[in-house]
Amino acid sequence: MSGLPGTSTLPRLLRAPSPGWTAHADVVVVGSGIAGLTTALRAREHGRVLVVTKDNLSAGSTRWAQGGIAAALGPGDTPEQHLTDTLVAGAGLCEEDAVRLLVNEGPHAVHELIELGTRFDTFSTGDLQLTREGGHHRDRVVHAGGDATGAEVQRALVAAVHNAPDIEVIEHALVLDLMPAADGAVTGVTLHVMGEGERDGVGSVRCRAVVLASGGMGQVYSSTTNPAVSTGDGIAMALRAGAVVRDVEFVQFHPTVLWLGAGSRGQQPLVSEAIRGEGAFLVDQQGERFMQGVHEMADLAPRDVVAKAIMRRMREHGSEHVWLDARGFGEERWRARFPTILAACREHGIDPVHELIPVAPACHYASGGVATDLDGRTTVPGLYACGEAACSGVHGANRLASNSLLEGLVFARRIAADLASDPPALRPPAAERRTPGLSAASTMPAVQRQMTDSAGVLRNQDGLERAAKTIADLVADSDEVPRTEAWEATNLATVAMVLLATARAREETRGSHWREDFPDPDDARWAGHLSAFLDESGRPQTTFAPLGEE
Repeated sequence: MSGLPGTSTLPRLLRAPSPGWTAHADVVVVGSGIAGLTTALRAREHGRVLVVTKDNLSAGSTRWAQGGIAAALGPGDTPEQHLTDTLVAGAGLCEEDAVRLLVNEGPHAVHELIELGTRFDTFSTGDLQLTREGGHHRDRVVHAGGDATGAEVQRALVAAVHNAPDIEVIEHALVLDLMPAADGAVTGVTLHVMGEGERDGVGSVRCRAVVLASGGMGQVYSSTTNPAVSTGDGIAMALRAGAVVRDVEFVQFHPTVLWLGAGSRGQQPLVSEAIRGEGAFLVDQQGERFMQGVHEMADLAPRDVVAKAIMRRMREHGSEHVWLDARGFGEERWRARFPTILAACREHGIDPVHELIPVAPACHYASGGVATDLDGRTTVPGLYACGEAACSGVHGANRLASNSLLEGLVFARRIAADLASDPPALRPPAAERRTPGLSAASTMPAVQRQMTDSAGVLRNQDGLERAAKTIADLVADSDEVPRTEAWEATNLATVAMVLLATARAREETRGSHWREDFPDPDDARWAGHLSAFLDESGRPQTTFAPLGEE
């Protein structure tokens, strides 16, 4: 076991006013992306479902997904081939049984989305249009609206939820913490609703089960493709409830994010690798196609390979970005296949029809998260997790492109099935014994800078230790009045400190974790998972288990 000795404690409970109201449900789903809404739609058949979302139903990460959903749907493709590509991308850390579930159940899950009303792009024959992305050896990515797949999937799911009167939705609400029972199980949530009427301010919901589908933690870095709501809330509240998280050091940096200048912060426009899948390629400042010879798949290598190659080339040339050349597409193809990216580029003064696109890596996806089994159950009874908030074992050290929406679909279905077959008991809440704490909202930009500088694409021991000490000093308990910005800053700091602990502990380079002081890739001694939790004082601790021995 290892941790970060000398760091200050992290809160085990968010400081908040006592709940002023109480509601009841069988299942509370936290989050309204593909994972959360799929869970809600399937779980409603077996009890009362309440969906809680930070913004409105359409505001999460799902709607920003450009590429599509990967599944073995094309002629000549098989789940076994999809499995092989996923295992290779995961750099030796995927759980093969989880990947088999993903690839075998995936095609049926996609067809269920179509039956729900999702309009994927098709040929005039009615056959699905399929494209290829990095790490795939087959055209197996279904898409919608050219490059607006996430928006179309979200539209269909939201419409289905609106047509389901037995699903209750609370929008503009931040779930604060999980309510414990005497035996350590989850028996509800506390939340802050920014609305009007009876359910305003801090309240509580008693329930049999909580499903965390709250998305990722992209806002822990200064530049990300994630929306502003992605502040790691689900992972942080799970940690405070005693749950184990796994593989959080593996943060995927998308290699091609539109470079908007050295001072750009927050959510950045993604330039989907589906563009490279259809023939675009990367070049450096001299116009050289530098991915040739780096990997057998060249520009379509797995994301970690491409991101590292870009960073190396930027270092060598002292540049802040490289270029993506898609000028061969022509205006008509751009408009038909990539209208969203075309509009984003032109909004920022770049015409990709005639000009090179400046791109650089930025935080994109958390391959790790709250540790779950194959039915989405966490280490805390009554608590489930799926989607980007979870670590189901399918992504390993580096997620294969377009497997994320598929994971949300497949494991949401499995959670609903588990809830139907073995519903948790409704337990009475126990007296709260955890120590509350709060970080000042003003600390968030400094935390993001530290994480970007020391725990981004390039990492080393000195930088990780320096960042941990600096962040620990920054986020010491604050006298600030509890409010959304302070709660989010506290969640972000909690996730950051645990990520630093695992990144520091893993002394190797593997997948999306690149240690400059341990540059040899895929050290056999580290072929396993790093789990993390908060000890009784709130300090992050880590444990290592070889693959298959957890």
